[in-house]
Amino acid sequence: MKPQAGSGAPAHAPLAERLRPRHLGEVIGQQHLLGEGMALRLAFESGQPHSCILWGPPGVGKTTIARLMADAFDAQFISISAVLGGVKDIREAVERAQAALAGSGPQGTLLGGRRTIVFVDEVHRFNKSQQDAFLAHVESGLFTFIGATTENPSFEVNSALLSRAAVYVLQPLSEEDLKKIVAKASMAGSLPAIEREAIDRLVAYADGDARRLLNTLETLAVAAHSEHLGEITDAWLLKVLGERMRRYDKGGEQFYDTISALHKSVRGSDPDAALYWFARMLDGGADPRYLARRLIRMATEDIGLADPRALRLALDANDVYERLGSPEGELALAECVVYLAVAPKSNAVYKAFNEAKAFVKKDGTRPVPMHLRNAPTKLMKELDYGLGYRYAHDEAGGFAAGERYLPEGMAAPDFYRPVQRGLEIRIADKLEELKRLNKQKN
Repeated sequence: MKPQAGSGAPAHAPLAERLRPRHLGEVIGQQHLLGEGMALRLAFESGQPHSCILWGPPGVGKTTIARLMADAFDAQFISISAVLGGVKDIREAVERAQAALAGSGPQGTLLGGRRTIVFVDEVHRFNKSQQDAFLAHVESGLFTFIGATTENPSFEVNSALLSRAAVYVLQPLSEEDLKKIVAKASMAGSLPAIEREAIDRLVAYADGDARRLLNTLETLAVAAHSEHLGEITDAWLLKVLGERMRRYDKGGEQFYDTISALHKSVRGSDPDAALYWFARMLDGGADPRYLARRLIRMATEDIGLADPRALRLALDANDVYERLGSPEGELALAECVVYLAVAPKSNAVYKAFNEAKAFVKKDGTRPVPMHLRNAPTKLMKELDYGLGYRYAHDEAGGFAAGERYLPEGMAAPDFYRPVQRGLEIRIADKLEELKRLNKQKN
């Protein structure tokens, strides 16, 4: 394929490199950071770079943003791969930064006291001593440090380095973003026309990863050229990309059928079936982070207060996966699947919340009763804000029997109805006792 006009990348460079944005306006996605008035956009516009860590999944623009930051501040850009590099690379980066600051480069090239940005890809791969090697130079302002990581920096980056760098969380690219990238790639060179269904499948296959999308497109373009195809169809796409894509159709019916089976197996308290569908999704290429999010949802929707430990265990399993990655972290998720399946079930809170939202949506805006209002000023106290409020901790048993907390004239809606399973048995007993005390007082 032809290079994009003005891309600056050689014709033989990978498509992902040739389409790399040259200025901020070309970046697709990450508008929660790069949109008008957003944090990273303000950093670009400030004229003053600052050290930061870009945390996000592969192919979402971490390297691109770092390079654009160097261009925006006319800074020397030094890239280090933590996978391949070591202390020697850090030392060389320091020397180059010192030379740039002094105004001279290799063979006496005048650099005019340029800033330097040191970009460390996969910074979590550096050990503690290697990360420590940056501290003094970041502190002195010799260079601006930008780290990129797919792992949670809270676990993988030294606290000392973390305290000196802002953390920006990048998100997987949306389907709309990925389709824009397909259109951009089509305009850039000799890509055949692509059937709409094929684009949808490609976007689902990329799973938020622009690099994966572009590398796949490049492979398809070569194959299509060799077969003299004028259009990439969905059927041909499946043939070229093979059984893995056929089995795992993310965003398609099979994907949602499988996650539905997992959720319903957990809800139905069948740990074997739940583990089977969980393993099926992993084998089919599902992102374990997505599965972790769904397990958290199951803990709140289907177990709730029948066993509050379920939510904590789901959150812990998510954290373990972020720390260990695959395959080690998948065991923690599997443990969570089994626990959720065997835990007592209740959707009482889920139903109560939905009923409360529906009630508020159709109901008028009722005023807050005077005794429940806050009274931070003298005037508010004079207007009887908070007058008559009973502080529950000062009452017998820590309960102000007979006190009302709903708006005037509003009947008790009875949103939350505990089930007779797990901890909610005790919660139901407690609520009945409180109702009895309220009746006695009234």
